[in-house]
Amino acid sequence: MKAFVTGATGFIGANVVRALLAKGFEVRALVRPTSDRRNIEDLPIEVVEGDLRDFPSVKRGMEGCEVVFHVGALYSFWVRPKRLIYEINVDGTRNVLRAARELGVERVVYTSSIAALGRGTKEEPADEETPVRPEILIGDYKKSKYLAQEVALEFAKKGLPVVIVNPSFPVGPYDIKPTPTGQLILDFLRRKMPAYMDTGMNVVAAGDVAQGHLLALERGRVGECYILGGENLTMKELLHTLSRITGLPAPRFRFPYALALPLSYLNIWLCLLTGGTPRMTPDTVRMTRYYEFFDIGKAREELGYEPMPAEEALRQAVEWFRKSGMVEKGG
Repeated sequence: MKAFVTGATGFIGANVVRALLAKGFEVRALVRPTSDRRNIEDLPIEVVEGDLRDFPSVKRGMEGCEVVFHVGALYSFWVRPKRLIYEINVDGTRNVLRAARELGVERVVYTSSIAALGRGTKEEPADEETPVRPEILIGDYKKSKYLAQEVALEFAKKGLPVVIVNPSFPVGPYDIKPTPTGQLILDFLRRKMPAYMDTGMNVVAAGDVAQGHLLALERGRVGECYILGGENLTMKELLHTLSRITGLPAPRFRFPYALALPLSYLNIWLCLLTGGTPRMTPDTVRMTRYYEFFDIGKAREELGYEPMPAEEALRQAVEWFRKSGMVEKGG
């Protein structure tokens, strides 16, 4: 069976491609001409050049494929111009699903995000049915992923066999960019994290997320969402876990929100002057006020999804970052 994959050069996409190859799939990957291709070097896959924003190139690349994994997205909390994140995440999703419908593919797995779901609490984690309130969609990334998921659900209502998966905070191999979660681990390894924020997240191994994509292909119900998460950890717990793995000390100082928010505006101002990319934005600081905890019961029950413990996922991430040389490159 031949699978068409978008986002293959990215973090989750690179893991999905390897999971597909291990299962005996033929893989065709849509890749932008300017993409960094290190994650797919030497893999036995077919590469076609195109862009999610260009419908003809998406459709040409998809021709002859039975199944589609739309993993590609722009994952960033600082994008200029802002419209770019909507063009890629929303319009790009519409292009992929439109091509899949016109070509009559057998199945589509769309990689959404927990960013498109409702918010729970530390005591009551959110699930796929938690209502989405406008005020929780902080920043253009979350808004774009919510809108893109709505596009996918609309296509499902009109008959396209699409299943939606919502990864939480994946960690592990091939995070070359790195993602914001990967950057947190790198900052810890580089001893550049003097303090932490009072927040929490759901940590999952990228390899388990990839396997969840295949399970969604095989067992997922059309038009349904499945959270591909792992273990809920407070930031303090996550850093102490990294400390156990590495032997490095965890930061002791909790950074107050009231100080972090004005500093984030200062960071933005400096980056606008210098042309740099801010490591901390007002949106990312506002997100830390909430615990991004999730319940993965639906994926466990319906897909047979069973992720490894967060400590093992973090250990794999640490090992990969060290072997890749990215720790040393950061200073």
